[in-house]
Amino acid sequence: MWGSDARSWRDGRLERALAPRRVTATAGLAPAPDGRTRLHWETTGSGAPVLLIHGLGLSGGAWWRTVPVLARRLRVITFDNRGTGRSQAASLAYTTEAMADDAAAVLDAAGLERVHVYGISLGGMIAQQLALRHPDRVRSLVLGATQPGGPRARPPDAEVLEFLGSRLHMQPRDAARASIPFNYGTRCRDEHPERIEEDIAQRLAHPFSEAAYAAQLYAGAVHNCYGRLDRIAVPTLVVHGALDRMIPVANAHLIAGRIPGARLRILEDSGHLYPTEAPEVDVEIAAFLQALS
Repeated sequence: MWGSDARSWRDGRLERALAPRRVTATAGLAPAPDGRTRLHWETTGSGAPVLLIHGLGLSGGAWWRTVPVLARRLRVITFDNRGTGRSQAASLAYTTEAMADDAAAVLDAAGLERVHVYGISLGGMIAQQLALRHPDRVRSLVLGATQPGGPRARPPDAEVLEFLGSRLHMQPRDAARASIPFNYGTRCRDEHPERIEEDIAQRLAHPFSEAAYAAQLYAGAVHNCYGRLDRIAVPTLVVHGALDRMIPVANAHLIAGRIPGARLRILEDSGHLYPTEAPEVDVEIAAFLQALS
């Protein structure tokens, strides 16, 4: 399943799979469990539902490359985590547990009982919590560029940690530029700078507050599911860039080793934001989800 990427490029199947397809979309606001926060969500396409959970400081719009591919055969639900995009900021402390409950509230608002879940980075941590706190709502998991938390998790290097702290005091455009060497591998930076520029433009169109960023950063820092991952009993695919500096690839091996039957997909030339660097992986993820549907 994972070895046909090059052939797909040559015979045109990948281009066809990545081509946009006209789909219908609806949107709404979900009440969060705190009774005050409203969470913006959207759904696109038809078929088995898959919930996408984005990463630190981004909005649901960050999935703009992935949604058209998955929505060709699946119903795709995206939402803005608390404090980002068109969702309100919550007054209570941000934790991945609370944000997983937010995700369950989005499913309630969308009228969905059980879904596939794909989370990337902080979204992958939230997805772990969702599978553990609401196991009846999760049909399968895709955990991308994420970490399990706890003392065994591999932290980023000192340069990355310094950037994450200093980003609090940067203007959005400066922060987006400064993040490039930490989010993308050398190959993408050299061969596809236009993709990075597209990502930055999308990010700047949906700014977020310093307070929301700090709160989400805290949620990721205190996340800890490692000791409970063996309780996850749904099919799981773990995806990670081998060159990821934000969340080192060793974390993918930890997660895959803890979740029974988990598959591991390492993208050799990719960094943290692998959907930009290796868009063909969206086709592989769609195939994984469709096979379970």
